Amino acid sequence: MASHPVQVIAVTGGKGGVGKSNVSVNLGIALSEMGRRVVILDADLGLANIDILLGISSNKTIENVLQGECDLREVLVKGPGGIRIVPASSGTQKLSQLNPMEHAGLIQAFSDIGDDIDVLIIDTAAGISDTVLSFVRASQEVLVVVTDEPTSITDAYAQIKLLNRDYGLFRFRVVANMVKSPQDGMALFAKLTKVTDRFLDVAMQYVGAVPSDDAVKRAVQRQKAVIEAYPRSKAATSFRALAKKVDSWPLPSTPRGHLEFFVDRLVDQVGA
Repeated sequence: MASHPVQVIAVTGGKGGVGKSNVSVNLGIALSEMGRRVVILDADLGLANIDILLGISSNKTIENVLQGECDLREVLVKGPGGIRIVPASSGTQKLSQLNPMEHAGLIQAFSDIGDDIDVLIIDTAAGISDTVLSFVRASQEVLVVVTDEPTSITDAYAQIKLLNRDYGLFRFRVVANMVKSPQDGMALFAKLTKVTDRFLDVAMQYVGAVPSDDAVKRAVQRQKAVIEAYPRSKAATSFRALAKKVDSWPLPSTPRGHLEFFVDRLVDQVGA
């Protein structure tokens, strides 16, 4: 039997402060509630934040894997709602600048855990460094988080343009975060597509909006995910709706010809 494909989603956005980690964690828990086995990679390798966001501590991090001191399974930490987390290390300059070999080694390391995972969510760092772009390219879905600030839209556009022009990425899914209303979310998506439609040849898909909700702030202060701390809040409800959409996205069936997560499974499938 061919091994099952794993859905790999990069949560990105160009700019810092748009709520990528919050989206990654809450989306992950919502998918886990639906019975999916979810792993989140904190890919802000030099400035880890998911462990802080959730108040969990880890003895080992991705740095230990890169140095060959342990394998990926030993680094996995149990998070809320049944998710598992691959923690990054904080304040390590070297990790934020991986060379292509180290990066390839890290992506390859995930093949070891492919049998007991359905969804891998990559919480990328801010900006458009080589490391961020490499992680996004190695994922099959790109979820761009935008907020209603001119800098967020500009940075998201710059990242989409770079990924499209230099790496041939074509499909981008967009979530509007911290918006006042569903209409504002749609309007925000319209602002972004106005420029992408004009200058780029990309397929943009609106996935939904997460409202601006005090429950999110309160959950962050408690070092909990909002979906866990305030399951009936507006934000939690929107994360569950988001997870339903994500769960309906088609799984990959063939490799795309460059370095990507779990590519060996796709090759196995093609040959099966």
